[in-house]
Amino acid sequence: MKKDLIIGILLLTIPAYSQNYLKTVTGIKANLQSMDVEVMFYSPSIVRILKSPEKSTFIKKSLSVIDEPERIAFRTEQSGDAVSLKSGVLTVTLNLTTGKVSCFDPEGKHLFSEKDHGTEFSKINDAGETAYRVRQGFILDKNEAVYGLGQHQDGKMNQRNQIVHLEQKNTIICIPFIQSVKGYGIFWDNYSPTTFIDNPQGMSFESEIADCSDYYFMYGTTMDGTIACMRRLTGDVPLFPLWTWGYWQSRERYTSQDELVGTVKRYRDLKVPLDGIIQDWQYWSTDNAYWNGMSFGNPEFPQPQKMTNDIHAMNAHTIFSIWPSFGQRTEPYKEFQEKGLLLDAKTFPSDSTRAYNPYKQEGRDIYWKYMNKNLFSIGIDGWWMDATETEISPQRRDGKGLQTGLGSYRRVLNAYPLMTVSGVYENQRKVSSDKRVFILTRSAFAGQQHYGACSWSGDVDGDWESFRKQIPAGLNFSACAIPYWNSDIGGFWVRNGGSSAHADYRELYVRWLQFGVFCPMMRSHGTNTPREIWQFGQKGDWAYDVIEKFIRLRYQLLPYNYSLSWDVTSNAGSVMRLLSMDFPQDNNVHDIGSQYMYGKSILVAPVTTPFYSSGKKKDAKVDFSRVQKMSVYLPNGSDWYDFWTDEKLAGGKSIERETPIDIIPLYIKAGSILPLGQTVQYAGEKDWSDLEIRVYDGTDATFTLYEDENDNYNYEKGIYSTILFSWDDVARTLTVNDREGEFPGMLKSRKFKIVDIQSGKVRTISYKGKKTTVKL
Repeated sequence: MKKDLIIGILLLTIPAYSQNYLKTVTGIKANLQSMDVEVMFYSPSIVRILKSPEKSTFIKKSLSVIDEPERIAFRTEQSGDAVSLKSGVLTVTLNLTTGKVSCFDPEGKHLFSEKDHGTEFSKINDAGETAYRVRQGFILDKNEAVYGLGQHQDGKMNQRNQIVHLEQKNTIICIPFIQSVKGYGIFWDNYSPTTFIDNPQGMSFESEIADCSDYYFMYGTTMDGTIACMRRLTGDVPLFPLWTWGYWQSRERYTSQDELVGTVKRYRDLKVPLDGIIQDWQYWSTDNAYWNGMSFGNPEFPQPQKMTNDIHAMNAHTIFSIWPSFGQRTEPYKEFQEKGLLLDAKTFPSDSTRAYNPYKQEGRDIYWKYMNKNLFSIGIDGWWMDATETEISPQRRDGKGLQTGLGSYRRVLNAYPLMTVSGVYENQRKVSSDKRVFILTRSAFAGQQHYGACSWSGDVDGDWESFRKQIPAGLNFSACAIPYWNSDIGGFWVRNGGSSAHADYRELYVRWLQFGVFCPMMRSHGTNTPREIWQFGQKGDWAYDVIEKFIRLRYQLLPYNYSLSWDVTSNAGSVMRLLSMDFPQDNNVHDIGSQYMYGKSILVAPVTTPFYSSGKKKDAKVDFSRVQKMSVYLPNGSDWYDFWTDEKLAGGKSIERETPIDIIPLYIKAGSILPLGQTVQYAGEKDWSDLEIRVYDGTDATFTLYEDENDNYNYEKGIYSTILFSWDDVARTLTVNDREGEFPGMLKSRKFKIVDIQSGKVRTISYKGKKTTVKL
């Protein structure tokens, strides 16, 4: 009797768990903590976690995610109050009591988890509609480095231990995505103002307006793999034309057609390379009632067709400024107003200016209609989509009276740049396949890489502090899986009487331009201080000569850059790479925001402190008898070659590098193959029949040289060629493998000048598309 009683008590103390979840074709659904929860695999390495107040009804169609859930093989197991879903790549566990989600690798190593009871919903009134303020809490490892969140001007590299408000504005690009040095990423799929918080108590995303907590966890195993996952979700990256990789000149603004065309002509006369010229605002009119009319109402631009013809005749390209806002006397404004497609809120530059609504397809189509009719039709090559954040006054961002068709404006405001940019891309693709879409734009959101866009960092100040902040800003932006970014070389605003005639600004500009060589777009732009090369003197003057030297270096790198662009398109590669991407095991690099990898071969350490012109403001004379020095950290795990001297150095330590005014520290990773091109005046001037192939030995290496017709979308049909170079470090042989693919105009035979940097040996070989091996 006593024994039976003991057994009965024991049975009562053992929880009796049953399967209180529903298995679906892509995951599971459960109801717990007054929430409906769904765990949904999109691929073996990507899972979506969706939580909402129980029995709430809503339709959530992502503006960023274009992928669909894949039906994969996975199994579920329940142990106690936790159910696990195992894909073979990723194990996801849902606690059926607390709602906590955790993720593990296939060996059971913990990657990431939510907090217990970490999902919070607070009911709100969103412009008359019931919605929720949503917060999701997470737990990270104590010393885990994370990156992303878009582009911010706080100088931070590692995003731990801070509060970041995510609401688009000039110079701030907000993307609710982070990725960890542990090889995973999180995309918080919400478009309203959001706050990211990380402190010793945990990490969280909190969004002002939502129907649900909705995020995607992706495990790429490496940071490159995580970027590949994010691009699978939100779209791959189309290939930019070759000419976008040249040098671009701009200013605020060229005041006439003659000045615009004359600038290109003067570069050609000086024989300084140039590929692009940019026309800023007011070619439409100087009267704001005609703001952004997308037509040539300014009498200083009397023959727009001749203008583009003249620029093209000099083998240059041009892109023109367009805005999301319109003056009330413009034709687009009138049509948008008639069809109820204006957002009724003041925006730059006047009280009567209004932005259009790109959240509706009809709005995007009308926007393109005027671009096509008045601009694209005369041969303009690309678009400078300014103020895409957009500049609606903050007090009107509350959503009242600003309905978009997808809810209030405040609910979706962070996605404005994505919607307007995607509309231009998709509509231009319908019109022409002969010219690749190229969009320069001031803002971005998750997925924008899919729409032919390159973002820039906005109207930053032209000073050393702002310059330093551009490096981590660009790297964190790139960590969000959007590879194309740049800044105004020299800064947009030059304050306190600064001038290109003054030595202090010349030093800043030269150093910023050196950094610009190693950005996805090299573009000089700003207001109140013109930046054309002749503004900095003439040949023989130190600033002029350094500017010319580095523009020419940009063109030498064209074969490397264009092949890098192909790697972005075909292999989910990245151009600007934070050091943690290539050296995650080196803890010393996790918070370095002053250096980065340009592609996988070139370490770049921009000079971001003044030295030579200290105190000199009124003239351009500089004392170069002193030599500046700076510390550069060479990451562990590789040896390094000084690009300028060929000196080989061990990694895992800091070195002192002299930095005379015409040197930016550059180090080539041992085990690299670097192709260099010839001296040219524009990107397509010469074919690549005589490339220099530099071999930096120390370990095996490969490089794929990519070539095509330089523009159009034939590459999507497989019309291109690749040549794989392979270096065997033990055998000391370079193999130039069989060329794969072909395209019209492809070189049938060529020469390669092979240079072994370590030994100094040089071999020139003839290549006709068949495998060739060279012993060095």
